[in-house]
Amino acid sequence: MRHSLFLSLRLIGVCIIFLTCARPVLATEATWPVPPSRLSLPTPYGTLDIKTSGYIYESHLTLDGVDLEPKIEGLLNITYAFSISKAKAFMALVSIGTGNNACPVSYRWVTIHKGGYKVSPAFGSCSNQIRVSARGRIFTLATPNSQKPDKTDIYVYDGKSIKHRRP
Repeated sequence: MRHSLFLSLRLIGVCIIFLTCARPVLATEATWPVPPSRLSLPTPYGTLDIKTSGYIYESHLTLDGVDLEPKIEGLLNITYAFSISKAKAFMALVSIGTGNNACPVSYRWVTIHKGGYKVSPAFGSCSNQIRVSARGRIFTLATPNSQKPDKTDIYVYDGKSIKHRRP
């Protein structure tokens, strides 16, 4: 009986330790959703495509088959896209992986409109954990701060410049 009671208490202790350790992982996943992924974004103003290469970090971003300038190259992904009806434009958020362990990912906004396109400067806190939102012509990306993972960096893009709010 004592042996059975000891095993039961031990099993309960293991379960409590497991649940205590597992809870932060579940909370982290809920806080930072997995971003969507696409290789192509058709718009009325052209198709934004990721042209893959034999080497994973040499994929490049094109609009109707022509490389964008500045050239966007690396492990690419079109993560989010928004239609801006008043501006008659499309916004695409592109993640760029370079294979650099110190800063594995950065981001750029690409605006596609009737007259062509515009590419934002690269930005981000080197994390693939992001939350993205749009209000009118204001686009916001939230990501963990690289020095303080419990804090969040906010990047706001208005179609002209990116403003970074630090924790």
